[in-house]
Amino acid sequence: MARVVLTSDMARQYTSGQTEIEVEGANVRAIVRALEDLYPGLGERVQTEMAIAIDGELFQDPYLESVEPDSELFVLPKIGGG
Repeated sequence: MARVVLTSDMARQYTSGQTEIEVEGANVRAIVRALEDLYPGLGERVQTEMAIAIDGELFQDPYLESVEPDSELFVLPKIGGG
């Protein structure tokens, strides 16, 4: 199972403070769906407002990126431009 690490703010809002969650999925889209199933609203927020680092590499739009069973995904606020 992949390990997903959330910010403390997201964890407080959606997971009762749990910052690390293990879920299964072959790609980021499947991981986001699994998060939404476990914690309604979390997957949608990740998809619309967050960037994801997979095993240390940051992606702004990662939804088709593959995820290995031992991958670590960090959910971070998207970097704004301007």
